[in-house]
Amino acid sequence: MQWRSLVVGLLVLRLAVSCVLWLAFGLGPSWGFNFPIKFNFNLHKIELFRETDGTSTKSNTWLNQLHRNGNPHHSTCSKTAGNSPKKSYISLFEDGRDEYAKKYSSFPDNLKSKMRGMAKEMFYFGYDNYMKYAFPEDELNPIDCQGRGPDVLNPSNININDVLGNYSLTLIDTLDTLLVLGNVSEFHRAVKLVIDTVSFDKDSTVQVFEANIRILGSLISAHILLTDSKQPFGNVGLKDYDNELLHLAHDLAVRLLPAFENTSTGIPYPRVNLKSGVPPDSVNETCTAGAGSLLVEFGILSRLIGDSTFEWVARRAVKALWNLRSNETGLLGNVVNIQTGQWVGKQSGLGAGMDSFYEYLLKSYILFGEKEDYTMFKAAYESIQNHLRRGREECNEGEGDPPLYVNVNMFNGQIMNTWIDSLQAFFPGLQVLNGDVENAICLHAFYYAIWKRFGALPERYNWQLQAPDVLFYPLRPELVESTYLLYQATKNPFYLHVGMDILQSLEKYTKVRCGYATLHHVVDKSKEDRMESFFLSETCKYLYLLFDEDNPLHKSENKYIFTTEGHVVPIDKRFREKQWKDMLPCEEAMLSEQDTSSPPPANTSNCERIPDERRYALPLKSVYMRQIDQMVGLL
Repeated sequence: MQWRSLVVGLLVLRLAVSCVLWLAFGLGPSWGFNFPIKFNFNLHKIELFRETDGTSTKSNTWLNQLHRNGNPHHSTCSKTAGNSPKKSYISLFEDGRDEYAKKYSSFPDNLKSKMRGMAKEMFYFGYDNYMKYAFPEDELNPIDCQGRGPDVLNPSNININDVLGNYSLTLIDTLDTLLVLGNVSEFHRAVKLVIDTVSFDKDSTVQVFEANIRILGSLISAHILLTDSKQPFGNVGLKDYDNELLHLAHDLAVRLLPAFENTSTGIPYPRVNLKSGVPPDSVNETCTAGAGSLLVEFGILSRLIGDSTFEWVARRAVKALWNLRSNETGLLGNVVNIQTGQWVGKQSGLGAGMDSFYEYLLKSYILFGEKEDYTMFKAAYESIQNHLRRGREECNEGEGDPPLYVNVNMFNGQIMNTWIDSLQAFFPGLQVLNGDVENAICLHAFYYAIWKRFGALPERYNWQLQAPDVLFYPLRPELVESTYLLYQATKNPFYLHVGMDILQSLEKYTKVRCGYATLHHVVDKSKEDRMESFFLSETCKYLYLLFDEDNPLHKSENKYIFTTEGHVVPIDKRFREKQWKDMLPCEEAMLSEQDTSSPPPANTSNCERIPDERRYALPLKSVYMRQIDQMVGLL
């Protein structure tokens, strides 16, 4: 009897331990983030089909790599996590193979036309109400139907004051979208309003990065489209136009220049007052994206007006950041001290604080043809693949989880936390531009699966807990942008269905009395009274272009690229020419290396050319590149 009691006791103990483990981790038999649907992609076909549920732990799952790296970080569950089923997001695609083929293998022309019209109506509902209730203020509060400007009573409210400068932000940010939608008359009216009413002689302290991408970029884009001799949008020339938008852009850029003064590294201060320069109480810390994503707009301005100053300071900042990358991993951190060059934030990732730095290395090369830009991008991309990428080696084959890019310590590549943010959804689009379409397809599917669950992208999503960490969604465009670029690269109707899903979700969950509102909570769909300018400048623009096959941007002889704020700029030989001999003077190009452990930059100066055999060539053209070339002119 004693041995029977012992056996029963052991069985009960084993059962109890199993229950405790189950309750503690909530991950079922496998600790990996296992996708029950497999993605097999090629250029013209995407197949999703169910896999049988496995119980073995994959050796290269994200969670196994997390534990293998010895990361101690465990976030607490949000309130929504307890009610959320512990299953893969990809399981939200409920179709089997036959059902999928039936649903996603085509997209009728009449439905495409309907979605195009729906995207146009979405834009005009937001734009018209901004003009009716908010102009000349910066933003529209779409719930209260009122305008919003800087928070002058609370200067520390940088969430508002970094963006809003009392300069009719939404109108300026929207100029080229009006042309993309074919509304030449309203474009002319908006341009005249900007010329007649906008001044940058304001006692407004704004973030250099935001003023650059939203205001400077849009003024430059609208000026180029107005004066383009090829007139891709038809006759959009404005009578008596005398380069006023370009003059406004120049004036704003001059007001941003003090940010680059009095810094030991050449990395700019994050904020300036448009009237008085850098505030006396300004912090000495800035993020990598904020300091290193000025080159496209500043570079185009320099080449339009023949003044190297703007491109010079922007390029110097990029090189200074590049010099500070880790000698071990080649990665950069997310926050740096502009005086000491020390990394305050050592997190390296693809999202907030980092995203557009990578984007502009590649886009600067495409626009200006400066080979060192592509040299830096290629090295950065390799470091990202080596240290941030988790999951199986091959995107669409093999054992383990599909790829995911995590946040790591820049010096050793160890995982720092278990969340990704919604800004990272831009990266599949950048992979498309770099010709890495297969990996772009897989990563895009991950973000779309999250959208499928919530009808929006939470600002932060915890991939370990499979639940949001930060629950709001401010109408961001990054997933739409990647969807558009993937459709342009593959012409697969799947991405039209994705766009339709996003469009319908926005219409269902974010539309309010006078516009579209930020989601405060992606689960309960509560709202905040704010419609940021990028909703009209980017989100609506990419949705419309996705469904408008015959848009002049797709049919024109010109090749175009989009800035990080979605502004249209042509790939023009004018921008590959400069009216000055060297981009950087020799003595300035050789940036002082206070930290001798830092590796030298890939190309420190135009005075010390890299031999031809050391230069990187353009990426090999894949089967996708011809279609991509039609869009961005890489041939």
